[in-house]
Formats: sequence, structure tokens, C-alpha cells
Amino acid sequence: MDSRAVSRRAFLGHASGLATLAAAAASAGCRPTAPAPVSRIGELTALSATAAVAAMKDGDITAEAYAMALVDRAERLQHLNAFRVLNRDMVLSAARSADKARASGARLGLLHGLPIPVKDSVDTVAYPTSNGSRVLEHFRPKADAAVLGSLLAQGAYVMGKTNLHELSLGFTSTNPHFGAVRNPYNAAHVPGGSSGGSAAAVAARMAPLAIAEDTGGSIRVPASWCGICGLRPTYARYPDAGIMPLTEDKFDQVGAVARNVEDLVLFDTIITGEPKPVVPAGLKGARIGVPNQLVTNLQPDVERAFAAAIQKLEAHGVTVLPIDMPEITRATEAHFGVILFEWQSTIGQFLEAEGTGVTFEQLIAAAGEDIKTIPPQPPRAAYEAALKGLAAVRSAVRGRFGEHGLGALAYPTVFESAPKIGDTADVQWQGQSVPWVAAIGRSTFFAPCGGHPGLVLPAGLSADGLPIGIEFDGLPGSDRQLLGLGLAIEAMLGAIPAPGV
Repeated sequence: MDSRAVSRRAFLGHASGLATLAAAAASAGCRPTAPAPVSRIGELTALSATAAVAAMKDGDITAEAYAMALVDRAERLQHLNAFRVLNRDMVLSAARSADKARASGARLGLLHGLPIPVKDSVDTVAYPTSNGSRVLEHFRPKADAAVLGSLLAQGAYVMGKTNLHELSLGFTSTNPHFGAVRNPYNAAHVPGGSSGGSAAAVAARMAPLAIAEDTGGSIRVPASWCGICGLRPTYARYPDAGIMPLTEDKFDQVGAVARNVEDLVLFDTIITGEPKPVVPAGLKGARIGVPNQLVTNLQPDVERAFAAAIQKLEAHGVTVLPIDMPEITRATEAHFGVILFEWQSTIGQFLEAEGTGVTFEQLIAAAGEDIKTIPPQPPRAAYEAALKGLAAVRSAVRGRFGEHGLGALAYPTVFESAPKIGDTADVQWQGQSVPWVAAIGRSTFFAPCGGHPGLVLPAGLSADGLPIGIEFDGLPGSDRQLLGLGLAIEAMLGAIPAPGV
């Protein structure tokens, strides 16, 4: 049976247990006991998702006032090109409906009145879903993606569709059809991809939380380069139906980006229905491994930020262990091998199943250079070798955790801070020329190949003011423990300055 269908049914089975979920979310810190009244626009846009929902439910602010503040900011920051589609009237109408529900005494959901930007690869009935392609610009899906069901049922609504790298196949979000998404910390730089619009919207305070998707780093790279948090969950933890896949049930995984870990906990609680609260983990005595293969050839600012974070961890009683993990190289090879073999067939099947009226050939004919220059499909023998590589990586990861008694792995999410738009030339490492995408993927392909969760936290700024992120990975299925570790490390590292937009 398809794992996505199982995940979706599992969620629907929680629909009758909303009271239990609400209590769990409250005890996990998802609802302040006495939120302070909020009046100024700047304060509204700075609210976390957890705080905003609490304020709306308690009547400190109206959903309409909150939505207006976010939409006003999004319109003022249009130059960042975070949204592909944003309809002010639709957003305010949804917010007024939330206010009417509260006034009527209706039972309010855990996300009451929360507008959520959605990556434009995630099917929505309310808005077209382009997948970053010009030929799908006006395509209207017949149903919302499965991940939206639980969110909408808890009182959230779609704020709009965020811009992305074409077909989710890239790390810049410089879209040839809808324009480049720009980094809120410096508009001359990329936000990362492929979920660049979602990350830019959250970092720029257009919304506190957004839906993204990660096949090879598309949540974690934008989170790192935009100075926010992002979770790529364990594969198949969240339902992926209604999202264009690049592989056949292997890497593609929907998730979220937010400005703090608490909001990621709230998202995970609602999607999975897990009632047990997530609390900050104790750092003293924790054991974290650092893969040697992922801490070489780093940009000096990234190396500095990572070293400073490791020193803080050790000062808080964490045992940090350098570990040799040669399987990481195999993960890169396997990831490329699988995607190059499968992406054409999976996209073609999706286009037909969705009733888009567009063939894969038409999609490619209208695509930009990034897509047209993707290497050809490898031979089946290479594909089968890649599959064996995946199995070996997953086995090796479990072995490393067991051998060293690890609670997590830690490494820089990306070897460099966000480059300027258009600056994706080959990288020179130890006298060798490495394609830029492969250099990024050296670290970001590891979690998808291992099937394990990866949590990105902001760790500091480069000398020129660009964010730097650190990734923490756990074993498959350890998402809640990893989030608990994230809560503790987030408090230890402290916040980075907001972008000056």
C-alpha cells in the first residue's frame, strides 16, 4: 500500500481527538497563559505562529487585523518576490471568517486565524499551482494536497503561493519565468532553493510559518541562508499526496519553515497527531557526532560560526565526537543517480494523474536553462548501483549512531553563505573544480539518502551580514526527540538579528 495514503489516513484518524491535541499543544508551550495585548503593526508581524494564534483565540487581536498587517508587509516587500500569487481580498475574507467563528462561540482550532504561505509545488484549490513552470501557471488542482487537510481543519488558511526554483530542481530559487526570489538580508543574494519564497516570506516577517518541501535540501538550504528554522522530517512522516515528486517514494518530503522551533513543534503535532509534549532536551551528557567529511572546505565565516556553536555545546556539557563517515560521499552519488533516473517518469506520471493537460515534453520545452541542461538519464546498471548505495548509507548511519551512542549528528548546512544571484560557478576545492550544485549537495543529500530527519537552526551571521545555519540530524523516527534537542540548542545559541527590510 502507498505510504502516502497510509500517512493521510493516519492523520484523518486523529480528527476526533482534537481536544487531546489541544491539551498536548498547550502543555508543550504552544499557548501562552496570558498573551499581552498587541496593537502596533511591527509587533504583529514579529509574532510567532504560536503567539499569534493564542492572541487571536484570546481576543487580544482580530484575525483580520493580523492578516492585514502581514499582507501590508508582503506588499511593501514585493521586491523580494517571495510570493508568486497573493490575493489580498481572499486573505482578508478568510480572516473575517475566522473572526466570525470566534464571535459565534464556535470551537476554535489549534491554528485559528493563521495565514500560511504555501510553496507553489503544493496543490491548492484556492490558488493555481505552477510548480515554478510557465506552462502550469494557471493550472487549478482538483483537490488540496494532503498536508493541507489537517492545517485547514485546525483553523489555518492559505495565505498565497510562494515562488520557487523551477520544478523544485535547484538551490537558488532564481526562476526564469516568475523572477528571482531575493534574500531578505541582502536582496542581491539568493535565499536558497527550491523553497526560497517560503523561507524569504518567513524571514522577512510576512508570515511566521510556511509550507516548504525537501527532496535534496529544499527546506534546509533556504532555512540556513534566510536565518530561520526548518525541519525535513523522517521520510513519509508527513503526507506528500498532491505534490509533484522527483523520485518514486524515496526522497520527496513536505515540511515547514518557521522562525523558531516551537512553531515547528506545533506544525508536527498537528500533522502527526502525536499528543506527547515536546520539551527542551537536557544538553548535559548528550552525545553529538560531527562527520569529518562535512567540515572541510568551508567558507571561513561558516567555519567560524560552526566552531563557535560547537564550543557552546561543549560548554553546556555536550560530548562532541568527530566521526569519519565515508558513506557521505556515497550518499551524494546515490542521490544524483536516483533522481537522474527517476525524475522524468515521476513528473510525467504526476502531470497525467493530475489532469494538467501538459506532457513532460511540453514542460521541458518551455523550461529554463537549469532544467534543459540536466544530464541525461543514466543506464539502469548505474541506477541499481545507486539503490545499493542508498541501502548502504542507511545501514551505515544506524551503525554510527549505535557505535558511538549518539543522540544526533551536527554539521554546517551549507559550506558557504548565500551567494549573489547568478553566482553559481564551479567551486575550487583542494585544486579540483566541483560543480556548485554538487558542492551544496555534499551535505544536503545526506539526510534524504539516510531517510532521517534534519533540523536547521540559525547559528550566526557572516562578516557581510548573511545568515549561517547548522543542521542536526537524528535517526529515522526520532523527530520529536530532535525537536526537543532543537528547543534546547536554540535557547543556547540565541537569536540572530532580523533582516533590515
